[in-house]
Amino acid sequence: MFLSHETPAAVIGGFLGDFVKGAIDNRFSPGVEQGIVLHRKIDRYTDAHAAIACSKRLVSPDRRRYAGIMIDVFYDHFLAKHWSRYAPIPLPDFTRRVYAILNQHCHSLPERLQQMLPRMANDDWLGSYRELWAIDAALNGIGRRLKRQNNLENAAEELECHYAQFENHFFAFLPDVIHYVNGEKGLIQPLR
Repeated sequence: MFLSHETPAAVIGGFLGDFVKGAIDNRFSPGVEQGIVLHRKIDRYTDAHAAIACSKRLVSPDRRRYAGIMIDVFYDHFLAKHWSRYAPIPLPDFTRRVYAILNQHCHSLPERLQQMLPRMANDDWLGSYRELWAIDAALNGIGRRLKRQNNLENAAEELECHYAQFENHFFAFLPDVIHYVNGEKGLIQPLR
């Protein structure tokens, strides 16, 4: 959502990118579809980035199958922690705006997200990512929702073990992904 245009449709599409699988098939407005497509392009770019590969190698072998998920959440932590370096508005203002957009368009979200959204907003999941306990809670929650057996429980310990290295990888990655997104859609227009 940080990399989206400030339009509500782009924010919704960026949010839905992790939840909408397969062909989009005109299920959403053009703006939401563009947000989903951008999310998918960012995911592909991320998967091929050298900093991500370095971060994945830090994850212990028994969790490496889920390293991509873990690194995504770890980097969300660093974005929240270092928010003021990258965004012109305070993180609480950004998250309030995102939650307001999602609430206004709740009817267009999948049922599971509609049910999750009140907890997400009330507990400020996006803002709480600054804290390690929230990263652990997020990964534990993802692990419970996955259908297949996984080792995501307490996976934030991986972040704690190699914190400085993950943070350095994040600092190498974020400017590159911002540059990539700027090439995909013009200048980033952060939410105000």
